[in-house]
Amino acid sequence: MLIGIVLALPLISINMQQRPQESHWLVKPFSMLGSAVSETFYGFSHGVKDTTAMYLDLINIKKQSEQLHSTNNELQSRLNSMNELQVENDRLRGLLEFKQQTKMKLTSAQVIGRDLVIDHNTITINKGTQDGLKSGMAVITTAGVLGYIFKPEPFTAHVMLITDRYAVVDGIVQRTRAHGIVEGKSQTSCALKYVERTEDVKEGDLVVTGGLDNIFPKGFPVAIVESVERKTFSVSLKVDLRPVVDPYKVEEVFIIVDSSKEDFGDKYAPQAATGVEGAVPNATPGTEAPPVNQASPTHTPTLAKPATTGAAPAASPAASSAVTPKATPKETPKASPATKPQENP
Repeated sequence: MLIGIVLALPLISINMQQRPQESHWLVKPFSMLGSAVSETFYGFSHGVKDTTAMYLDLINIKKQSEQLHSTNNELQSRLNSMNELQVENDRLRGLLEFKQQTKMKLTSAQVIGRDLVIDHNTITINKGTQDGLKSGMAVITTAGVLGYIFKPEPFTAHVMLITDRYAVVDGIVQRTRAHGIVEGKSQTSCALKYVERTEDVKEGDLVVTGGLDNIFPKGFPVAIVESVERKTFSVSLKVDLRPVVDPYKVEEVFIIVDSSKEDFGDKYAPQAATGVEGAVPNATPGTEAPPVNQASPTHTPTLAKPATTGAAPAASPAASSAVTPKATPKETPKASPATKPQENP
């Protein structure tokens, strides 16, 4: 024991001489073990904290995403509503301008129904006999002819479309003034009947109303020529038409009460026709029209072929429009004052 005490005294003296900030060598194993346990516990708790925070953030993000999605849907709905209101506003503004500019007496109506029967092409409007409507009154839009009333009721009326097989409208080919009768053929097409074989009718020509009986105004668009066929053993042409107005997209219409004071003339003539003699809508009497060769090369709407000899050197627009509807290409339109028709000033 004495030997052991003697040997331990130097070690004890050495420990006694260590600095205060240094740990005891006997404590180091316990300190390292405690540090490892503490670091492990800290890493575990920090991971749990981060996972919990991430989960809470995901919940908040999901809530914010749902709120943004709901707000986006609401704004999209408002945008669609605003676009619809703008389209309706533009359409109603066009109707108002048309009614203010025309000389016709019109009654406006709204389409409230469509006939689902295949045999008939009709629509129903929200005006009837209580509003002064009668059978046979013309129904139009700002773009062209739609049909006419055939079955008025006290508060509504049925309109027979020009595509109905029983519908007939007096028509004129605007370029050559060839007369015919527009008859319904199918739900999307019409036909121009009783046009003489010698008439000049081409694909793309505009067919307008003839203005008979003052039901429709003269010169109002009806349809576009889609095809022309000259049969060998037929005295008339087979002309297929496409209506200028799609009856299945119409929402508001006009019913013509009186059209006797309106004549559209060449208002709806194509731009290429402005270079044709007699086709200048704003020409004044005594003003010469531009030569025919200044018209568009793809569409030359001449009224009639001039004769090789005996043709007048210059003719006024009023005189050049005196071509009869059934004139053949060999006939010469003479600008005679005696034969010049009375035109609407």
